[in-house]
Amino acid sequence: MFTEQGPTLRELAVQALSSIEHGYDLLAPKFDRTPFRTSDRLLDSVAGALRPLGPFAAGLDICCGTGAGMDVLRQVCRERAVGVDFSAGMLAAAASRYAAAAASPDPAASPEPDASPDPAASPEPDAFPDPAAPAAPAGPSVVGRGGPAVSWVRADARALPFAPTFDLAVSFGAFGHFLPRERPLLFTQAHAALRPGGCFAFPVMAPPGPNSLLYWTLLGFDVTMRIRNALWRPRFVMYYRTFPLSAVLEDLGRAGFTVELFPLTDLGRLPDGSPRARLVVARKPRDV
Repeated sequence: MFTEQGPTLRELAVQALSSIEHGYDLLAPKFDRTPFRTSDRLLDSVAGALRPLGPFAAGLDICCGTGAGMDVLRQVCRERAVGVDFSAGMLAAAASRYAAAAASPDPAASPEPDASPDPAASPEPDAFPDPAAPAAPAGPSVVGRGGPAVSWVRADARALPFAPTFDLAVSFGAFGHFLPRERPLLFTQAHAALRPGGCFAFPVMAPPGPNSLLYWTLLGFDVTMRIRNALWRPRFVMYYRTFPLSAVLEDLGRAGFTVELFPLTDLGRLPDGSPRARLVVARKPRDV
């Protein structure tokens, strides 16, 4: 489906009947050939919005998947960029494409997807850094030419194994994998990984209205997933309509952040003039 190099319908069905972790392990080799990968246009827009807020020394991509969001950190961070995910397969795909990019003579080129990464190559859970120590995260590092050192850590975003050593944390397209009741813990973990004054940034899209096909498509998907999770184990948590901006802002405030919204106007505007996308920038106070 999607492209000749993408997953087949059967492969997507097997993934959908798996756990989140195992499902993404299965999908990882072909994930970048699907529309589920965050678009380069959105990544470039976020990078452009973050540059004036820097400079940033160290960046963290939470739920990094195959590493698309790491392209943003490579542009705005000077010293190191760390990707964290709990899928060994996704980390293997990410590490493979970045190793290839480090060997490329063009430092500006984005890493290309590897069609057959080795899941065994990703960091193992016992390679976690000491959360109490400000050391660099474990996992093989790749030092790109003219960019920050890149490394990978296998961990659950709800239990990040980091001391507060990052100036910037980002996340792209992963929040649907967390139930609303898990969101406060997720934000608290991001807050704990940041230095005082550090930023947690992620894009949010304007929700589609009920007169659009997309509204009913997403509603139908969420209903289907709720029925699937009621009837089948293990659950596969992925919902599109569980991340309303008003509730997200409240949870960020409770986690200790102060929040600003930046319109991503290069991604277009709605008929009423409001932006189609905004960048949420949640800052950890400097006096904590």
